[in-house]
Amino acid sequence: MKIECTLCPHACRLAEYEIGLCRVRIHRGGKLYSLVHGKACAVHVDPIEKKPIFHMLPGTGAYSVATAGCNLACRFCQNWEISQAKPEQTRSRDLPPARIVAEARAARCRSVAYTYTEPTVFFEYMLDTARLARAAGLRNIWVTAGFVNAEPLRELAPVMDAANIDVKSMRDSYYRDVCGARLQPILDTVALAVRLGVMVEITYLIVPTLNDSMDEIRDLARWVKSTVGAEVPLHFSRFFPQYRLERLPPTPLETITSARNVALAEGLRHVYTGNVPHDESANTFCAKCGTRLISRLGYTVREMRVRGGACPDCGGKVYGIWS
Repeated sequence: MKIECTLCPHACRLAEYEIGLCRVRIHRGGKLYSLVHGKACAVHVDPIEKKPIFHMLPGTGAYSVATAGCNLACRFCQNWEISQAKPEQTRSRDLPPARIVAEARAARCRSVAYTYTEPTVFFEYMLDTARLARAAGLRNIWVTAGFVNAEPLRELAPVMDAANIDVKSMRDSYYRDVCGARLQPILDTVALAVRLGVMVEITYLIVPTLNDSMDEIRDLARWVKSTVGAEVPLHFSRFFPQYRLERLPPTPLETITSARNVALAEGLRHVYTGNVPHDESANTFCAKCGTRLISRLGYTVREMRVRGGACPDCGGKVYGIWS
């Protein structure tokens, strides 16, 4: 007898003892079991800006955890050693949810981030931890490719404060050829997460020759504005050759700058760049009066002027979570 996994759009149908495409969910006796619950293969205290999350608790630490596995197969993955590995191929340690919360508090972190690989595939571990973290007064951050079904997302959203969701392309062919997924489920995830009250930021990794046309960037900006709103932050990240795309060059700086200019011209209010030399594009400006609210140098916050979720100069509300 086969059973179907309903966690993500792959909808893997698994025979007894068969493991899904994510490498971490197995069919045993008519039920699905996680092979990675409580088995963390990466644990770090990161600046929240590294996620990147720019519109929640700037300058604070995020206790960041991951397990092996991913339900995508991106050819450019920077963490492929763990995301594309089976649990038995990684070095992990027992780290139950309660211990994560205790260690996060001991490290004076303000949040727990589920990150590095794809947190969707360790859904139960993430959900159990997020509930305990919320009860302990910590915020929760989901750093994800967004390839998840609506029902589990609805279960997760009440305890998830913020999410950085990758939109890797606006072309379905790119998702199929480069990532082993499909575009529409990702767009659905972004839209639903916003509707469910999660503070969403979006990241778009610009890969030379594959998703770097300004027409595609313009399509992305228009979709963001029309579907989730101009206030939702958009991060353009610079590609560096790695994993299975080692022969491509790094993204030219002028491409990153052009992409940001296109998105701003289309009316997006908060457009940032990543993996580039420090410039004004890392700062946050008031969408109403244009004054600088947050000054950043790399992952360091040099100035933070948001007060009570608003601009101190004009009183305009600033999208995000500030306390």
